[in-house]
Amino acid sequence: MTPTQIAALIAAGAFVLLVVLLAIPLIKLGRTLDEATIAIRKAHENSDPLFTGANSTITHVNTQLERVDGITANAKTISGNVSALSSLFTATLGGPLVKTAAFSYGVSKALRARRKRRQEPAGRHFRRKGKGGRK
Repeated sequence: MTPTQIAALIAAGAFVLLVVLLAIPLIKLGRTLDEATIAIRKAHENSDPLFTGANSTITHVNTQLERVDGITANAKTISGNVSALSSLFTATLGGPLVKTAAFSYGVSKALRARRKRRQEPAGRHFRRKGKGGRK
C-alpha cells in the first residue's frame, strides 16, 4: 500500500466515525420530533370536546348577561322613580316643614327668654341687652 492509499483509508475511517457520531443526535432528534408529533395529535383530538364545552359555557353566560341587562334596566327605572318621588316629597312637604321648624324654634326661644326673666331678682332694675344695643 502506498502512503496515498493509507491516507485515503484513514480519511475514510474518519468520515465513517464522523457519520456515526452525527447519526446519534439525529436519531435522538427524530425520536423527539416523533414524540412531539404524537403530543400535538393528542392535543388536537382532545381539544374538540374542550371547544364544545367552552362554546356551551359562553352561550350560557350570554343568556345570563341578557337577564342581567334586563335587571339593570329595571333598577334604572326604579331609581328614576325614587328620585321623582323624593323630589315630589320635598316640594310638597319641604315648605311647611321648614315653617314648622322655624315656628318651633321661635316658640322655644320665647319660652327661654320668659324663664330667664322670671329668674331675675325682684325689685332690682337692671338693663337688659337688646338686639343691636350697646354692650
